[in-house]
Amino acid sequence: MKVTCLQENLARGLSIVSRAVATRSTLPVLGNVYMATENGRLRLSATNLELGITCWIGAKTEEDGSTTVPSRTFVDLINTLPNDQVEMDLSVRTQVLNVRSGPYTNDIKCIDAQEFPPMLPPDLDGGITISAEDLKEMIGHVVFAASHDDARPVLTGVLVTMENGEMTMAAADGFRLSVRTAHLSTPDATMTKSIIPSRAMSELARILGDGDETVTMILPPDRGQVVFRTKSIEVVSQLIEGSYPDFQSIIPKSYETRAMVNTTAFLKACKAADIFARESAHSARLRMVPGPGGTVEVSATAAETGSNQTVVEATVEGNPIEIAFNVRFLVDVLNAVGTPNIYLETTSSSSPGLIRAAGRDDFLHVIMPMHLGK
Repeated sequence: MKVTCLQENLARGLSIVSRAVATRSTLPVLGNVYMATENGRLRLSATNLELGITCWIGAKTEEDGSTTVPSRTFVDLINTLPNDQVEMDLSVRTQVLNVRSGPYTNDIKCIDAQEFPPMLPPDLDGGITISAEDLKEMIGHVVFAASHDDARPVLTGVLVTMENGEMTMAAADGFRLSVRTAHLSTPDATMTKSIIPSRAMSELARILGDGDETVTMILPPDRGQVVFRTKSIEVVSQLIEGSYPDFQSIIPKSYETRAMVNTTAFLKACKAADIFARESAHSARLRMVPGPGGTVEVSATAAETGSNQTVVEATVEGNPIEIAFNVRFLVDVLNAVGTPNIYLETTSSSSPGLIRAAGRDDFLHVIMPMHLGK
């Protein structure tokens, strides 16, 4: 293998795929990045057997070939090289990769590419196409609500359902639930349900760039995997087996009190309350007062620190109510919602609260109440 590429492109490609490198594994090759010439481009791949990421970058190829390079060594080296051309030449017999750029000459000991786990075939059929921007936004609306507790593996994933030309994403951890829907440009008549690890979804959202217009999502039959492909990136993840809870049953169907409040003002009030709510499991009180000068009052008290109270102007309809929520959860959803205003709907102090994005009907968030105390 003899190939030349720009340092900037190689560093960017390595930053994308290196997040999938196995940090602890009995297989040394999983700590490496697979590198190969492919159709006039340079392919970079990494996997930990649960998540695999591939990136293709432009390159000038003199000799085709492939190898696997120690990730940490290779990434650190490329990041220190000047912003210039990088020439790489592999000795197949010794599996040593010579890397040259300007005055820098380096030899890296590699592992034969044949030891790397097999790749998915590039010509997988089927799949649905969705706007990369829409997919990134959908993931951002739900992934933060997924659980980090492996005791219930299905809740560590995002449920993706496709039916009647619509995609629905849902994530929950037992205390909150986020649901987002979108219309598909390539509707499929068959219904599919998949639970995709939240880490895979987060990584996908992180690497989807402005240049990616569409993403193709493929569920290869009988493989227990999902594939996301763009022109230059591929993310492959194992699916989580199991049955996802019926989240529709916990979404409130009515409300007694509804407040429309400015997202930014509400977010700042919640962040201020969290400073004082840390000692009490992040519990903050919300007092909603209807009327012409409606308000939402956010407050928190700490025995050792003190207390906080912020009054936010709001349009409140229905009955006055006082309810307590985990203010960290409120901060998470307000950071993600992306609209100037939100609706907060409640029924009683012991019933779930429902947050909707004002001006759109494709996103909702359910948050369970906390004990009000004294």
